[in-house]
Amino acid sequence: MTPTPEIVRWRRTSTIAMTLVTLVGVLSFTWPFLVDSRSALTGDHSTPWLFPVLVGLLGCVLLAELSRGGLDAKVVATLGVLAAMGGALRVLSAGTAGLEPMFFLVVLGGRVLGRTAGFLLGALAIVTGAFLTGGVGPWTPFQMLATGWVGLGAALLPRVGERAERWLLAAYGLLTGLLYGAVMNLWFWPFLGSSAPAGAGFDAGDPLGTQLAHYGVFYGLTSLGWDLPRGVLTAVLVLVAARPVLLALRRAVRRASFGTVPAPGDVPRGPRQDAGRGLQ
Repeated sequence: MTPTPEIVRWRRTSTIAMTLVTLVGVLSFTWPFLVDSRSALTGDHSTPWLFPVLVGLLGCVLLAELSRGGLDAKVVATLGVLAAMGGALRVLSAGTAGLEPMFFLVVLGGRVLGRTAGFLLGALAIVTGAFLTGGVGPWTPFQMLATGWVGLGAALLPRVGERAERWLLAAYGLLTGLLYGAVMNLWFWPFLGSSAPAGAGFDAGDPLGTQLAHYGVFYGLTSLGWDLPRGVLTAVLVLVAARPVLLALRRAVRRASFGTVPAPGDVPRGPRQDAGRGLQ
């Protein structure tokens, strides 16, 4: 199988920008584990600084690619259409019982579009769905990060044959359905206090091992029942529809010739000119 070229070429600036985004994301999810005082967890836990920081970093990614010609009208249109489709899929379920078909599109889209575009697709699909459903809140930047990582991870999976790829992506969809919930819980779990189930709460004074054990109990009691349907649905949709969707996306990417720069003097010829050249 011939690899599909990434629609946004990965450069050194991409590595720097995505590293910063990932670092901010990891710290935003895990910072309660790095403090040893309950007083550090008091007050508003919505981390209002995260949204502007994340948007600023994503803006840096976009500006870096624009300055190098990496984002042209074709790339913007492709990301816009797929993000709109992802948002529409999210409207259909709004996460009911954990069923979110949007992740199916993020996995397949990230696989075809590449690393930078895969991350942007996940983040933009979440934002689109949030505005369509009126679900914008302090959780939105966390969802953007986690879903962006899903698209990025799909692009980083090893290249395999067509049949093996379908099963690989299905397994990845099942795994990310579980991991997405496990990661997303971290934005609010440390702040539940006494409302958490017995033996499943967070205490900043506990050793890290105890905190992780408590979180494992919390995840099993409250989140697994939502995350497993998400992962299973994503895996099933991948197994059923991956082949036609991947073929359509790859055909569109190849025909659009992303990143191809015409040579000087290379003027597109019409059918009559091509026919005339065939007679010479």
